[in-house]
Amino acid sequence: MHRPTAGRPESRGERKERTRRAILDAALELSGETSLVALSLRQVAKEVGIVPTAFYRHFDSIEALGVALVDESFVSLRAMLRDIRRGDPAFSDVVDRSITILVEHVHRQRSHFLFIARERAAGPPAVRDAIHHEIELCERELATDLARLPATDPWSAEDLRILSNLIVMAMVATAEAIMTAPPRPDAEKAIIETARAQLRMVLIGALNWQSRT
Repeated sequence: MHRPTAGRPESRGERKERTRRAILDAALELSGETSLVALSLRQVAKEVGIVPTAFYRHFDSIEALGVALVDESFVSLRAMLRDIRRGDPAFSDVVDRSITILVEHVHRQRSHFLFIARERAAGPPAVRDAIHHEIELCERELATDLARLPATDPWSAEDLRILSNLIVMAMVATAEAIMTAPPRPDAEKAIIETARAQLRMVLIGALNWQSRT
C-alpha cells in the first residue's frame, strides 16, 4: 500500500485507501475464526477502529467486502498462470510450471486461499458466485491458450472446455490439500508429486483424444 512520504501530510485518497486496506485485512483475519456469513460489519469496524457507518464509505455490505477479497485472491494468480502459458510451451512444461506457480502463490497468499476454500462451499451467495466466476475465468483463459497448441487443432470447443475444467479443478484440489496437509516438507512434496502425475495423466489421455466433431 502506498505510504505518504516523510513530512508530507497524508491525502484524503491515501487515508481512504489505507482504511479500505485495513477493512480487507481485518475481514480476512476475522473470517479465519468464523465464516463470512457469521461476520458482522460491526465486528469488522471495531477491529479496524472505525464507526460502523464508516464501513459503508468503502463497501455496501459484508458480501461486497467478501467479493472484493475474492477478486484480490484470484487476480495475481490468473496473471501468473497466463504468463507461463505465453509463447509456445509444451504440455509437460505447462503442467510443471503451473504447479510450481500455484504452490508458491498458496504460500504467499495462504490466508486468501483459506478464505476461498472455506467460502467456496459455505459463503454468502454473492461470494460463492464470485468464486465460481473466477474459477470459470481461469478455465476459459486456459481453454483459449490450449486452443493455440497444434495438438488440439481437431478439438471442439467443448473438448477444450472439459480439459481446462479438469486441469483447473485439479489445481483447486491441490491448493486445498496443501493448506490442510500436516506441516511437514514430505507431506507437501507428496501432494505436489501426486498433482503433477494426475495432470500428466490427464494430458496424456487428452493427446490421444479423438474429438467427436
